[in-house]
Amino acid sequence: MPNPSRQARSKRPAPVAPASADRLELMQTFLRIVDAGSLSSAAAQLGTTQPTVSRRLQALERSLGLRLLQRSTHAMKLTEDGARCYERAKELLASWEMFEADLRGASDEPEGTLRVVVPHAFGQQLLVEPLTEYLGRHARVSVEWLLHDRAVDFIADGIDCAIQVGEVHDPSVVAIRVAEVPRIVAAAPSVLAGIPVPTHPDELARLPWLSLRTFYRNEISLTHVATGEVQPIAFQPRVSTDSLYAMCSAAVKGLGVCVGSTWVLQEDLQRGRLVHLVPQWRAAPLPMYLLYPHARFHPARLRRFVALMREKIPAALAVATRGG
Repeated sequence: MPNPSRQARSKRPAPVAPASADRLELMQTFLRIVDAGSLSSAAAQLGTTQPTVSRRLQALERSLGLRLLQRSTHAMKLTEDGARCYERAKELLASWEMFEADLRGASDEPEGTLRVVVPHAFGQQLLVEPLTEYLGRHARVSVEWLLHDRAVDFIADGIDCAIQVGEVHDPSVVAIRVAEVPRIVAAAPSVLAGIPVPTHPDELARLPWLSLRTFYRNEISLTHVATGEVQPIAFQPRVSTDSLYAMCSAAVKGLGVCVGSTWVLQEDLQRGRLVHLVPQWRAAPLPMYLLYPHARFHPARLRRFVALMREKIPAALAVATRGG
């Protein structure tokens, strides 16, 4: 006589594998989890909830019949199968994006969201015009314009591109040098207290100083424009900050001498709120870079942004430095 329980088991439908589109979404979520380092970070970057990300991971593991991640309260680690899946999924998704781009002609039609990190001063002022032009050219693109001056973690923060002032030491990124930012020495007239405007760096040591911690703290070297002579200056700053705008504001208030980007100081110099000190001497200009991660495939929105900024940044900086 047939076993009823066996009959019931035989009639139970087999698990239905997710559709291909769903699997792509599951793999994208898996890659984001690994790159972000946690489910909560991945959820924040994807604009969803941690339970949703967890369910997607479980669905992918079920569809593959593999355990991809080992999770504990405080740590997350790829399994051996997970490591293989991660590498293959990256290749697969890059190929799929290229396939979609070819079919839609998207290589010539940028779309989607571009996440860009820009230094505060440049992002608030100098680069808004090139950004406006970029968006005017590409109606199907939106931009997250994120302002901060610290080093960028492209993977953890989900960043597509960064504009950085200062040398680049990360070998994992493409770094395109687009400009140099000239710097001069300035102070409010009150700092001079009736003494003549200093013409040699030796005369600056007795004045109060401000420092921009990102690029100099308690010493800086100045170079003579005509002769190339280099003169170091050591000082103890009255105010030290990591904000270019804060340092410039402190300089205008008469708190000390500053070394700042010429384009930022230009308006205050023209209005007499600051005085250009040792005018024949300059601090070394700071290099400016466009940065983005190495990859086989870069979407059109990134390629077009990089191309436009390579063209527009030098011109915008030159105009601002001249005060035009």
